[in-house]
Amino acid sequence: MSPTRNPTPNQIPQNLPGPTAYLTGHDDKSGKAIIHSSRPVNWHQYDEQKLGMSVAYTTQFPPDLNGDADVAAHDKKMDESGGKLGLVSGGGTVLRYVDFAPNYTCMMHRTQSVDYGIVLEGQIESVLDSGETQLMGRGDVMVQRATMHAWRNPSSTEWARMIFCLQDCKPLYVGGQRFGEDLGRGTEGVPASGNDA
Repeated sequence: MSPTRNPTPNQIPQNLPGPTAYLTGHDDKSGKAIIHSSRPVNWHQYDEQKLGMSVAYTTQFPPDLNGDADVAAHDKKMDESGGKLGLVSGGGTVLRYVDFAPNYTCMMHRTQSVDYGIVLEGQIESVLDSGETQLMGRGDVMVQRATMHAWRNPSSTEWARMIFCLQDCKPLYVGGQRFGEDLGRGTEGVPASGNDA
């Protein structure tokens, strides 16, 4: 039986497990794989506590694992941003958890990134600016390719959770028009990613 996974700092839904990021590494003497560290994720609340976001890890392309340089770079990025960096990290990746309140639809938004969005708890409906929708269940993934979209939790009673790996990408042009970041409403307090300047 697994140990109790209490909510982590600032988590809104108290009935979902508190996620922990486990980082691996190498023993300096034997070269064998070890658990480098474990880190409970710290949440930030948005849109009147209907949306919770947390960052589990960030990298640069390509990550430098020598001497734990990637860990130091992640820690520095989180310290400098006060834990609230933009949705995308220019030149790298962001691994982010997002919790959605019952009956909640987040802002219509676009990032200059390719995102793997995986449903962990509940159901999520992807809503595109064309009006097209796609209902996703636990384990489903949406590969979001710099499109304007929103996420909707269709449950009237249960929170939903997704995990995203957001990867910086080259600027996108469609029909000669540049499609950059657009954070929409409800993201007050979320800084611009700055990767499309």
